[in-house]
Amino acid sequence: MANEKVPNKEKVEKSAPAAKSKGEKAAPGAKGKAEKSAPELKGKKPAGGQEKGVAARLFERYKKESVPALIKKFQFKSKMQVPRLEKIAINIGVGQATQDPKLLDAAVHELESITGQKVAITKSKKAISNFKLRENLPIGCRVTLRRAKMYEFLDRFISVALPRVRDFRGLSDTSFDGHGNYTIGIKEQIIFPEIDVDKVTRVNGMDITFVTTAKNDVEAYELLKELGMPFVKRQEIVQPAVQNK
Repeated sequence: MANEKVPNKEKVEKSAPAAKSKGEKAAPGAKGKAEKSAPELKGKKPAGGQEKGVAARLFERYKKESVPALIKKFQFKSKMQVPRLEKIAINIGVGQATQDPKLLDAAVHELESITGQKVAITKSKKAISNFKLRENLPIGCRVTLRRAKMYEFLDRFISVALPRVRDFRGLSDTSFDGHGNYTIGIKEQIIFPEIDVDKVTRVNGMDITFVTTAKNDVEAYELLKELGMPFVKRQEIVQPAVQNK
């Protein structure tokens, strides 16, 4: 009987280290998986190409300075009533692309480098013989910016691009559409620092539309002004003071 119990003890002793060795092998594997997953999470970025936890500078200014100022000026009862910037739509029309398709390719590349976002190519809706235009021909490109990329573009547009405009004296304050949206036309794309002037084959203009949630043009004007948009000073403010004298 004693001889029969010995092999059982040996089996138990052998099985114990086996379980321990399995545990030892499993532990490094688990650590390895955790170590591999950690860098992947760190490397990921949220939509908009921003690092996690970093907000756009202009958006921070809007929350801290613009919102309280607009509430005080228009006497809003809630923060939800304060108008905000909804999106920025940029459009480039290349009419000569019907004769030379390379012009459109250059415009697409330039708009993508300016906005950092994939653009959509616009096509003609109908054929016009006088312009040698057929239906469904690519004649331009457009892009819509929202959220983080929208505020980053507006920040670069106000701080860097507009000061590079020739003889810049401010933006017109009469380009509102009556529904709180503001559109501005740019004659040269070379005002943006992302464009290399030496590589530009043709100077293209563009239309930039700032879409807001404002109910009227007055609220939209004050919103863009609080965000730093350099509007021309209105002459109507000075005239009454001159007449009183």
